Formats: sequence, structure tokens, C-alpha cells
Amino acid sequence: MISACAAPSFWLIQPSIQTAWAGNQVEEALSDSMRTALSQAVAQSGPPVPVLHTELEKKEFNEWMAKASSRLSQWMKHPDDRQEFLHTLWYEARRAGLSLSLVLGLIEVESAFRKYAISSAGARGYMQVMPFWTRSIGDGNESTLFHTQTQLRFGCVILRHMMARENGNLFFALGRYNGSRGQAAYPNAVLSAQKKWLQSVD
Repeated sequence: MISACAAPSFWLIQPSIQTAWAGNQVEEALSDSMRTALSQAVAQSGPPVPVLHTELEKKEFNEWMAKASSRLSQWMKHPDDRQEFLHTLWYEARRAGLSLSLVLGLIEVESAFRKYAISSAGARGYMQVMPFWTRSIGDGNESTLFHTQTQLRFGCVILRHMMARENGNLFFALGRYNGSRGQAAYPNAVLSAQKKWLQSVD
């Protein structure tokens, strides 16, 4: 079992329009220090290459990859796509200090693993990131939200930020991420999906 133990650091093609579940997340005012910290957290730092120091870590990673790829095949058919996605997810979730199963569950609910999903509110990609985030803490280029690593980097950093805002309360953090804080439907859906990933993968 691989857990997310790392502490948080603080080819574009024409997308098909695919609707996705996203709430009414609104842009919140950020302090200068928070904006700087989040901007630094999303700054690119090279390809998502897993750092595995021991044979046991390599074994656990390969076992996780095999199980996760098998389950993911119902949404993502091509093995190469699954490998790229899972390598990147593993790297970005751990970089942000998030559970792998939590991020997988959130993506299942938000976009059903559709890279080019767009919600009625304009949220984009796997983790349904709202474009205003690229202006608040990125370079303002909304099209990069369809790039796998950029999309997962933003989503994981934002979710970690929401958890900090809610003092570690995952239920409220998920609601805030989705723009439905205080309502049970979305957090319950993500937590249910997370549980299935835990049972079949971790």
C-alpha cells in the first residue's frame, strides 16, 4: 500500500466539449502571502518522475500502478494514457500531501477521467479547475488546464488549500472545492468513490 506521505510544497489538441459535474465555486480573495505561496506551489518543476529509493518502494509502486491501471481501464482505454495519467497523479498527489485514493475519487466524480471535460460553469479537465485560478495563481493561460500535469498540479494544490481553509475538515473542504460547501451530495459522492478506490487499489 502506498500512502501520500509527502508534505505539500508551498499535446494541446482541440478539446471536445464534454459536460461534467462542477458546482458554483467562486473566486475568493487571497492575501498576498497566500497568493505567493499558491503560485510557488503550482510553478512547474519538470516531468513527474517518481522518486523510489528502495526495492520495496519500487515493488509497491509497480503493484499500485498495475491495480490502478486495471480499474482505470473502464474509463481510460489506452494503456499508454493510463500510465501517463497515473504516473502524474501519483507524483502530484504525493507532492501536495494528498491521499491517492482521494484524488482518484474526486476525479471520478468531477470528470469521469475525461481530460477535456468542461462543465456548465466553465471548469476544465480531470479535476474541473475553474479558469480564474490560472489568473489568480498561474500565468493566466487557461488552455494549459488541458495539460495533464498542469491540470493535476492545480487541482491538488487547490484541494490542499481548501483543506487548510477548513482546518483539515475533508467534508467541508470538498464542498468548498466544488462550490457547494455545507451540502452533502458532492462530498458524499467523492468519499464513496474514494472508498471504492481504497478497496480495489490500496
